[in-house]
Order: sequence, then structure tokens, then C-alpha cells
Amino acid sequence: MTLLPVDKFALALHSSSPQLGLALTNYANICRNQTWNLDRALSSTLHTLLQEFLCPQTWQDLAFLGVDKGPGSFTSTRLGMVTARTLAQQLEIPLFALSSLEALAWSRSKLLKRHPSQVIYALQMNATQGKIYGAVYQYLDDRSPLITLVPDTIFTLDSWKVTLQELPSNPILVETPEKMGEIAISLLELAYLHWQKGDRPHWSVALPFYG
Repeated sequence: MTLLPVDKFALALHSSSPQLGLALTNYANICRNQTWNLDRALSSTLHTLLQEFLCPQTWQDLAFLGVDKGPGSFTSTRLGMVTARTLAQQLEIPLFALSSLEALAWSRSKLLKRHPSQVIYALQMNATQGKIYGAVYQYLDDRSPLITLVPDTIFTLDSWKVTLQELPSNPILVETPEKMGEIAISLLELAYLHWQKGDRPHWSVALPFYG
């Protein structure tokens, strides 16, 4: 298992909801996160807030990045992805593009004091034209990434109901909140699990999910 040196940091960025979320940690003695309710102001403030949040660390202190690839707002997701891809390219560090639904499932797993074995989470988010984004993830333990049972997909209400009925066991149904900045912490945790396994994704393979 690969561990991150204590003098190196990971940074995660969530922008696909009206709430920007940033999180930074060295997975040892430093961990901080912050959210901002920006909505349409994201495009004019993202880079300034990112620079201010990073201090006193520097860009050269980063070992890898995590970013929310959606689903969510088209424009906000694109801004976050472009920013993360540019940083990863310039710094020549890995970029983990993770689903906002997966990160939410991971954060909800942390709320359970006694976690059922191999619990299944079904996440749903409102989309356009009466459709929804849906995905199903299975939790194993705190040391393992989530298992994708149904990848992020855009569903009609009827097709989503059929998908849920065909699952091997009853899932915990989670409806996404409007503001999701806090999942930046989950993005960091999930990215680190993949980092520890030896994954080093190139920035060019990080793509947004628009549905």
C-alpha cells in the first residue's frame, strides 16, 4: 500500500452544485475544508478562492488532485473540470475525477454509527425534462473504494424504478441535496483509496459527466 509523504498534500474541488467545496489534506496532521455559496459567481471567483484556500501550502506541495466530474450543473461542472485538468497538467500530477453521486454515497456511509455489511446506496438527482440522474454503489469498508453496481446514468422515472427493483437487496435511497460542497472531503478520501492502490490517472482521462 502506497502512503502519501507527510510533506505532500492532496486537494479536492467540488463545483457541480451551487456550492463550491474545497478540501486539502496530507492525510496526517493537516486537514481543512471550506464551502462557498456562489452559484453563478463561480466563474469570476473560483481561481481567487482556490489560491487563497491553498495558502500557506503551495502548488508544488500537491501530490494529486481530486475533482467532482458531475452529474450536476453543466457550466459549474465544466469550470471545475477545466481548472483541475489545467492544474494537473501544469503540475504534472495525477487527477482523480470522481462522481458527485459516488462521493455523496461515501459521505452518507460515514454517518452510520454501526455500518451494515456491504450496504447498497441508490443515489438520485433531479435532471431536466422530468428525468433523473441515478447510480447505485455498494459500500464494503473504510479501506476499500465503493463498488459501482449501476454507473451514473440519466433515467426516466419508470426506468429508475425498474432498476431499483432489480437490485439484489433493498438499497438505502439517497436524494441529493441542492448544495453539496461538503462532499469535497469525500472526494479526497476516495481519491486517496485509489492512490494507495497505486492508481495514477493522467489528467487527460479526466472527463465530465453531463448525462
